[in-house]
Amino acid sequence: MVKYIRIAILVITDILIVNISYIAAFLIRFDFDVHGALFDTWINVYANNYIQITVVNIGAFVLLGLYTSMWRYAGTEELFKIVLAAALASLMVLAYMSFTGPQYMPRGVYIASLVMITALVSASRLAYRFVRNFRNKSPLKNFLLGAGGRAAAAGNVTKVMVVGAGDAGAAMIGEIRSHPEYGKKVVVAVDDDPSKLGRRIMGVKIAGGRRRIRALARKHSVKEIIIAIPSASNKVIQEIVGECNRTACKIRILPGLIDIINDKVSISKLRDLSIEDLLGREAVKLDTREISGYLEGKIVMITGGGGSIGSELCRQIAIYRPRRIIALDIYENSVFELSTEMKAKFPRLEFEVVIGSVRSRGRLEEVFQRYKPHVVFHAAAHKHVPLMEKHPREAITNNILGTKNMLDLSDIYAVEKFVMISTDKAVNPVNVMGATKRASEMILQEINGRSVTSYSAVRFGNVLGSNGSVLPIFRKQIEAGGPVTVTHTEIKRYFMTIPEAVQLVIQAGAMAEGGEIFVLDMGDPMKIMDLAENVIKLSGYTPNVDIDIAVTGLRPGEKLYEELLMAEEGVEKTAHDKIYVGRPVKANPRLREMLETGGSENFESKIMEVIGMSDREAREWLKELVPNYAPVDSNLAPLKFE
Repeated sequence: MVKYIRIAILVITDILIVNISYIAAFLIRFDFDVHGALFDTWINVYANNYIQITVVNIGAFVLLGLYTSMWRYAGTEELFKIVLAAALASLMVLAYMSFTGPQYMPRGVYIASLVMITALVSASRLAYRFVRNFRNKSPLKNFLLGAGGRAAAAGNVTKVMVVGAGDAGAAMIGEIRSHPEYGKKVVVAVDDDPSKLGRRIMGVKIAGGRRRIRALARKHSVKEIIIAIPSASNKVIQEIVGECNRTACKIRILPGLIDIINDKVSISKLRDLSIEDLLGREAVKLDTREISGYLEGKIVMITGGGGSIGSELCRQIAIYRPRRIIALDIYENSVFELSTEMKAKFPRLEFEVVIGSVRSRGRLEEVFQRYKPHVVFHAAAHKHVPLMEKHPREAITNNILGTKNMLDLSDIYAVEKFVMISTDKAVNPVNVMGATKRASEMILQEINGRSVTSYSAVRFGNVLGSNGSVLPIFRKQIEAGGPVTVTHTEIKRYFMTIPEAVQLVIQAGAMAEGGEIFVLDMGDPMKIMDLAENVIKLSGYTPNVDIDIAVTGLRPGEKLYEELLMAEEGVEKTAHDKIYVGRPVKANPRLREMLETGGSENFESKIMEVIGMSDREAREWLKELVPNYAPVDSNLAPLKFE
């Protein structure tokens, strides 16, 4: 109802403006000689047609959308519409007067009325914007106080620094000014462009580049920093965030251009800084044609489908229009939730949930026989290092036997591509989990030479936010009031986001010819201590003041740093700048003997023997299988089995 009242007011205003403009145009044309014969003659022509002239003008305004624009946010585009609408209206009036009879008006009247209609309609819209912005407030008071209005008068205004003095920065400053109810006031702007230094943007001084963020925040008592550079690369954002983190300010950021395209920059688009912004990693570029070639129209099976990596594989593979996706997982809750999500997002996709374990060869045979997948992504694994140190036989059964079952059945049922998710912990492993994944890689490479199936593995480090990873643990510890626990002050890890890791896994699958171990470019490793401090800051606290950080000591099987390749593997570039491939390494003779003697049944019987051993004996067996497995205790001292 309010909307239609607003439009009615604008229409009535425009009717008055049109008629006032034409009358004024006649007065100007005849030098205000209202008693002259010529004036009487021509003004009568107008009087006989003023209704039609008014209707034509309003019709032009409707046609150009003058009553659908949001005049509260009027800018150059809306003003251009007014000029265009007034010009169109003048042409339509001229055409009407020319084709309806001998009556016509002097050309000067058309020109003068066009100018006045444009000026008065523009003025009315700007006045409308002024009234809207200051309705129910004191205009003088707000003008004197600037952005923040009543909040500033009450003394609770939040002083803001805007980083980025471009179009987005200007729009953000304008938004903050037009929303005093948010209680924010932009007091300073920052930009690295030297030509902007000392100039003003929307009345706010550009006082320096990013290196002065800390000093300017202190000088102006800034409480919040807004990063408004949607076109900046992730590396630039990382550097700016690093400077912002040296202050005690809350940091917020505009999303990238791809996220705000076709939408206005507004306060509602701001988001809190996330830990992913600190990685400084550029967006992954995929060869969609190559990927579509091996996924489109295919039946794809994903083991561990309910896990962090497996579920993201399901989401991203669905984009490439496979015929069917089978998500296999032993844990029904997470895969059930995934099923609900997938059916809502991809209603045309055949998405099947299968409950089962990769340990059970019989169950897997049923699944392969029923669905006959073309592509398999093997993400099911026990991955938690400390837990697997305590339960080595479970790790061996799940990670080695489970993988062997999947490899064998993929061969039997002529799967086209098999991609296994591996880990950087498989390189020179010092823990059970890493050793079992390395054994799985060697089995994969050995079987690849005997099968028509293309087998490959993809190694990467930690993924931010995955189940049981360090980030959600830190957040839970912060919610509980601390302390945040770090095992060593110098421990480092490689990190990727889950979507990035999965995109590269899918791309690697497209590139695989068989036998490769792909290594993802993880960027630079990050200190876990730095990560802990950043998570605390992003949560609005000060490390070791509001939330303590406790160093607990390395856990069994934990390295200070991880590697992505063994020395003998080397590394070769691929066509993708974030994917590398290691040269195949021959399997351990002991492993080759196990694989060649008696086939799968013999291998399974060997695993069953291991299950009956003690944990120490199981580790000794694993050492035979993976010669470079060098277990250590929590003090990085080698463990001896004898």
